[in-house]
Amino acid sequence: MSTVAIAQVEHPNDIKEFIELPWKIYQNYPNWVPPLKKYMRRLLDEQSHPYWEFASRKLFLARRNGQTVGRIAAIVDTRFNRYQKTGAGIWGFFECENDPEAAQALFSAAGDWAASQGMTYLLGPFCPSTNYEIGMLIEGFEHLATFMMPFNPPYYVELAETCHLMKEKDLLSFIVDRSWEYPQWMLNIAEKLNNDARFSVRTPSRSTDRVEDVVALIRKIYDECWADNWGFVPATEGEVQELAKELERFADEDLIFFIYFNEEPIGAALMVPDVNPLLKRLNGKIGILGPLKYLLFKKEIRGVRGLLLGIKREYQDMGVPFFLLYHALDRTKNKQQYQYLELGWNLEDNHDINQLEMDGGAKLFKKYRIYRKNLMDRW
Repeated sequence: MSTVAIAQVEHPNDIKEFIELPWKIYQNYPNWVPPLKKYMRRLLDEQSHPYWEFASRKLFLARRNGQTVGRIAAIVDTRFNRYQKTGAGIWGFFECENDPEAAQALFSAAGDWAASQGMTYLLGPFCPSTNYEIGMLIEGFEHLATFMMPFNPPYYVELAETCHLMKEKDLLSFIVDRSWEYPQWMLNIAEKLNNDARFSVRTPSRSTDRVEDVVALIRKIYDECWADNWGFVPATEGEVQELAKELERFADEDLIFFIYFNEEPIGAALMVPDVNPLLKRLNGKIGILGPLKYLLFKKEIRGVRGLLLGIKREYQDMGVPFFLLYHALDRTKNKQQYQYLELGWNLEDNHDINQLEMDGGAKLFKKYRIYRKNLMDRW
């Protein structure tokens, strides 16, 4: 077998090759959902995407016999390292054929570059941070990928372990389907807080609320709720606006709401339709037929992804997390087109939230892993 050659991505054709490699890797994996190539090109563009204002990266391709067999991004995120007080080199956007030599060469290239930037360990996969898609799927391969959640071949786990990557953290997702019935205790809490004049549930409206104000409020609550969590880094204003622009195209305003206490916002739910069945139809391109495909196939959008559900810490002992979950489930069930709600990702050791969702009727659905490697260790 010929040796593996590693090349840095430097030219437009290389970027095209980097973006399009997954179509080759996943041709026999029907549960993979192709990303929009236009979105991927912008996300990786250091000149235009706001994430790169505080981060730098190198992209690498692995080739064997002149054929591309793998890719990886090595990233230094200065905001993440400053906020987490660490020296992590991020790896992400990893794709590879079942070729351990190629995988090892890719991780070695990423590690060498990160070390040259003063980093002490690799952490990932982040694509490119915890505010985007992260994790390697390790359980749940039999299910179609959910919107903004990763999918990968099962052999990726073996490739990572062969390269001496070690578990840093597992992430969990949970699912609730339409057959679920509210437990009586949840109905009791919902009734109690619904009848408490201090509490209110408010849904923003496209006709009366500015998108910028809604996004700013979600961002404020998100930052307060997640500030102490593993891996958290506040999104910049530019990143939040970028995400809002993407989500606004298909948002269902009934799936976004806030919990108020004495007129102060204390919690938020940001849920979106799981558009992955439609994205699968688009196969990476919207094109001139994109709007027609949306009309033809929007009925295939049958689920909801819970992107963010959070309550400020000082209100978490008042039953408000159960209240928030009740309304999230209720709004999903009230629309006949939605057959399930996927909640996550959750940190494996966020026991209170995980138990809350399981007590509410959710079932463990998928598991993802974050890996770490000391850059002083051998590959």
